[in-house]
This record gives sequence, C-alpha cells and structure tokens, in this order.
Amino acid sequence: MSDTPEVRIDAGGERVRVRAGASPTEVRDEATRNEIRRAAVWLGMAGAIALVVLLIQPLLIIFAALVFAALLDGGVRLLGRVLPIGRSWRLLIVCLLTIAFLLGTFYLAGVQIAAQAQQLRSTVEVQVLRVSGWLSAQGLMPGASDLSGVAKQAMSSLGRVTSWLGTAAGALTSGFMIVVLGLFIAIDPHGYERGLQWMVPERNRVEFAVTLKRMAQTLRRLLAGRLLGMAFEGVLTAIALWIVGVPMAMILGILTGLLAFIPNIGAFISGALMVAVGFSAGAHTGVLAIVVYIVVQTFDGYVVIPMVAKRTVDLPPALTLGAQILASALFGIMGLALADPMTAILKTAMERRSENVEDGQARD
Repeated sequence: MSDTPEVRIDAGGERVRVRAGASPTEVRDEATRNEIRRAAVWLGMAGAIALVVLLIQPLLIIFAALVFAALLDGGVRLLGRVLPIGRSWRLLIVCLLTIAFLLGTFYLAGVQIAAQAQQLRSTVEVQVLRVSGWLSAQGLMPGASDLSGVAKQAMSSLGRVTSWLGTAAGALTSGFMIVVLGLFIAIDPHGYERGLQWMVPERNRVEFAVTLKRMAQTLRRLLAGRLLGMAFEGVLTAIALWIVGVPMAMILGILTGLLAFIPNIGAFISGALMVAVGFSAGAHTGVLAIVVYIVVQTFDGYVVIPMVAKRTVDLPPALTLGAQILASALFGIMGLALADPMTAILKTAMERRSENVEDGQARD
C-alpha cells in the first residue's frame, strides 16, 4: 500500500492531496454491503419506534395543535364566504369572536356557573359515597379501607405516559402550547404544507398533496359537525333539566356540551352526572333526570348525528368506541380526546389508498 498522496481536482477546480489505497473500513463484497443496508433499515425503524414512544406526549400536543388549527381554519374559510378580506384579518376576527363569546358567557353567568360547579362537586362526592356504601353493604364492592389500597395501586400503575396530566401546571402548559402552535399553523397553513411536501420524494408529492388536502377537509368537517352537536346537546340538556326542575341545570348543560366532543364515553359521563344530581334532589327528580338523558341522547343519536354525518364525516360507532379504548389505554386522557380526529384522518388516508389500488386494477 502506497503512502504517497495523490493530487486530485474536484468539480470546482480546487486541487487537493488525497491518500491513495483502500480503507480498512471499506466493505468491498456486494453481498455484505446489501446485508449492512438491510440491517441499517431495520435498526432505523426500531430507533424511530423507540423515539416515537419516548416523545409520544409532545407528538400528541402537536397533533392537538393541528386539530385546533383546523378548527380555526374552518372558521376562517366560513367567514371568507361572507367577508372577502385578507386571511390574517379573518383569523383575527375569528379569534376575537371566540374570546368575546367566552368572556361574555362567563361575565353573564360566571357567578352562577362557579357556584353550581362547587355545588356539583359536593353533590357528586356525596352520591358516590352513598352508592359505594350501598355496594359495599351488598358485598359487591370492597370496603373503604380496601378501596384506598386499590386506588393507590391503580394510580401507581399509570406510568410515565399519563403522569404529566396529574398536575394543573402541566395541563395549563400543554393547553397554552396547543393554542400557540395552532395559531401559528392557522396563520400560514400553506407554508407548513409546502415544508411537508418538500420532505416527501418528488415522485410522490402529488399523491401526498391530494391525501393531505382530503385529510384537512375531513378534519374541518368533523370538527364543524362536532361543534354543532356539542352546542345543540348542551343547550337542549340545560333547557330540559331546567324545565323538569333538576338542580344545577346550567353547569350540567355546559358539561354535557363539552363532553359531547368525546362520543359514547362523554355521553355516559354526562348521564351519570345528571342522574347523580337528580337523585340528590329526590327520587322523582332523579327519574326525570333519567328521562331527560334518554330523550336527549335518543334525539341526538337518531336525528342530529345522522343529519350532521351526512354533511360531515360518518364514523361507525363501533369503530369510534374501539379507537377511543385503544387511544385512552395507550395515550391517556389526551389520547381519548383526540381518538376521533386520529380515526378520521386514518380513514381518509386508507380510502385514498383504496382508490389508487382500484384505479390501478382498472387500468390493468
């Protein structure tokens, strides 16, 4: 092996001295190089999966910001149909209207909402103690001392995935990050879309752009329908509970509307709260609360949801519930809240893939 350096010229005309001879780390056998490439691909995939597991909470925050940005973008597009001004101005109007609505609601009914929220908490605690005491007396549930041990064991087994949700500071920080990221994305969504396209191989960019566009449309329709359903269910529940005389009708209506963002599970939780508050005022009021819950959910399930689904996104209930169970088990509360958007965009991507396969078979 010669130690004499060679003088070589690069494409720009620059002369450099290069050591001649083979490198001791160079693999000349083609079969060995192929095996190394395959091993590198598998190691890269394993490393990517491990990285996703470690960064699952930041990734969920980013996805929640995308959902919030899609919500703002839907409002901006809707406002653009009646107000032909710049996008930035329309986004500012949407944000100001949202803030004005929230501040106005809490200003007009803030004291009543706060009082009812405190009363609701006390009522639910008393009702839970009554039910658990009755179940313990019937031998269907462990005693209070055993319950504390079970609760401690359950809380200790939650792990790192959901531990950050245990503090109010973590929830507030995550919410702030979601809002800020969503605002930045909503200001210039096409800039981020071009960045994503740039990361995709050029031959696949057209297909990627079409799929991304359909995902965005699906997400906007899903959120629009969900907001409409939340508003309708919350208002109808509050009015019906107020008519039949159930206490804390306003706060129960607000909670029902908010929990309607999570189909199936949210309705179950809101129904349990209604029944608990109703029976705290007497057996007759409790029965009326059950009737209100059944009527509202029946009307919502057979009238409102089908009408909204025709214009938005029709997700089968079993698919939605299964996705919620998996997402909540894997990612905690935030996964439960984001299960529907995740399912909707995955369904859109699979439908687009199926279209491409059918087109290919038709051409063949």
